[in-house]
Amino acid sequence: MSQLELALEADISARHLSFVETGRAQPSRDMIVHLAETLAVPLRERNAILLAAGFAPVYTERGLDDPALSAARAAVDAVLQGCAPFPALAVDRRWNVVAINAGAGALLGGIAPELLAAPNAMRLALHPQALAPRIDNFGEWRAHLLSRVRQQIAASGDAGLEDLLNELLGYVYPETIDLTPHEQDANGDPAIVVPLRLRVGDARLSFISTITVFGTPVDVTLSELAIETFFPADAATSDFLRGR
Repeated sequence: MSQLELALEADISARHLSFVETGRAQPSRDMIVHLAETLAVPLRERNAILLAAGFAPVYTERGLDDPALSAARAAVDAVLQGCAPFPALAVDRRWNVVAINAGAGALLGGIAPELLAAPNAMRLALHPQALAPRIDNFGEWRAHLLSRVRQQIAASGDAGLEDLLNELLGYVYPETIDLTPHEQDANGDPAIVVPLRLRVGDARLSFISTITVFGTPVDVTLSELAIETFFPADAATSDFLRGR
């Protein structure tokens, strides 16, 4: 983004923005927040920018169990339970599982106990001792998830996410697992979404996923929280889940 493009988007003069960027002018706290909002900088990084400029952080960071976030936690639980029997889980910025519903828990059988002790959604999906051997389109799903992590790193520069990505890329799989990403559906046509095709016992399930986030959050924890829900992509999957 050029200085002129940002100045127009932020509705400030290009001259003043140039002075801020080169250090000839010291931006106010409000200007820093305004520019960060215009650039869609994550809240955690906005606090870091404010600190670097000599200002106190603007955005609080509370644990999800903090009484101040009780309404938000109730909303998360309501969404998770409302999605049942379809699988749904809430994750933080580094994909650590914060909450999970019974539908998702029912799919996690056979996973190595150490991976369930402090569950991370990326590890649960991609680790060779987790769901990876049971995902029929593993190469496609793996490429999709790795792309999502890379996009997060590009947006946030989070070192913890970089470590997670390196871990995921280091997994070694047996030759029976196809790592080739496929970009077509079963009919050979371009796919409109990336499905998750998962084997559970003798059943072959197919899911499409949606992501729910809080609108206009001003708390770091809430801004980084996401709920992913897996809806049936076919009638057989719906019948299986409803019949459990």
